[in-house]
Amino acid sequence: MTPDPHDLGRMGELAALSHLVEKGYRILERNYRFRRNEIDIIAMQNRTLCFIEVKTRTSCAMGHPLEAVTPAKQKELVRAATAYLASRKEPEPDCRFDVIGIVARKLNNDRLVDYCIDHVTDAFPATP
Repeated sequence: MTPDPHDLGRMGELAALSHLVEKGYRILERNYRFRRNEIDIIAMQNRTLCFIEVKTRTSCAMGHPLEAVTPAKQKELVRAATAYLASRKEPEPDCRFDVIGIVARKLNNDRLVDYCIDHVTDAFPATP
């Protein structure tokens, strides 16, 4: 049985968090919201602030998960990142947008047990 999209997304975000921590990222925020926009993960990699979108699918039948981060979605992420930066008291660090695409091959209860993860760093610019 395939989980509903919300649960699958949550499982993908947990897998992405593990991947990022393993790669040395320091997680600052999860599911940061600004109005109707959300950034899945905000993390630091060395001195770079990373705004990370995670897309999870159970197959590539409808395209690879990375393809779901459309120009419209990118604009939403930039809007939310701009609000996040405006709310901080620290000087603006170097920033980038990453996208993590996950294809789940096997699920076990509420977690992914076999999956393929693609992490694209600096996936798109803050301005078109």
